[in-house]
Amino acid sequence: MEAVRSLDVAAAPVVGEAPEARIGPNAVIQLAAALRARLGKDGGRRVFAVAGHLDLFHQPPQEMVAETTAAALYRALFSVLPAELAADVAADAGTRTADYVLANRIPMMAQRVLKTLPVTVAGPLLLKAITRNAWTFAGSGQVATESDGRRFTVEITANPMAMPGCAWHQAVFQRLFSVLVSPDVTVRHPSCCHDGATLCRFEITAA
Repeated sequence: MEAVRSLDVAAAPVVGEAPEARIGPNAVIQLAAALRARLGKDGGRRVFAVAGHLDLFHQPPQEMVAETTAAALYRALFSVLPAELAADVAADAGTRTADYVLANRIPMMAQRVLKTLPVTVAGPLLLKAITRNAWTFAGSGQVATESDGRRFTVEITANPMAMPGCAWHQAVFQRLFSVLVSPDVTVRHPSCCHDGATLCRFEITAA
C-alpha cells in the first residue's frame, strides 16, 4: 500500500535562503477550468485579472505555486461573483483537482485495492496519504488527521486557502473519499479560519 501514499510527487521549491510556502498547481489550473465551464473565457479572465494573475489564466502553472497566489485567486473569486456561484465554482475546482489526483497521482492498482477494503481500513490509509502530502493542498498550514471507525477528520491550522465555506477543500475530500472509501460520504465543515477560527476542521463520515 506504499504507492497510495503519493498524492503528489513534486518537491516544494526553495526561493532565496528560505523555502517559500507553496501549494499544488491544480488549485489554480482547475479554478481556471471551472470558471471557463461556468462563465466562459471572459468570466474567468475577470477573476484572474482582479487577483493580479491574468497570466496564469492563459498560461497554467506547471509547477507548485505560491500559496499567496492561489489564495488571492480564490479571494478574487468571492469578490467578483455572488457568494453562491463563487462557492459552486470553488467546489467544481475542488472536484476537478481530486479527479486529477485520481487520474495521475494514485496508481490504479492501489485504487482497486482500497476499493475492496472495509471503510474502517481504507479510510485511515487514505488519511495517511493525505497527511504525507499535506503541503500540496495546505501550503504552510499545519495538518492533523484522525479516524474513528467510519468517521474521519482533517484539521488545517492557519489554513492559507481558507475561504467562505472552504468549498474547494470540502469538494476535494468528498471526491477522494467517495471514490476510494465509500460511495456514500458526507463532509461537514464546522470550524473555519475564514470565520476567525484557528483551524479549519473537516469531518468526513462514510456510510
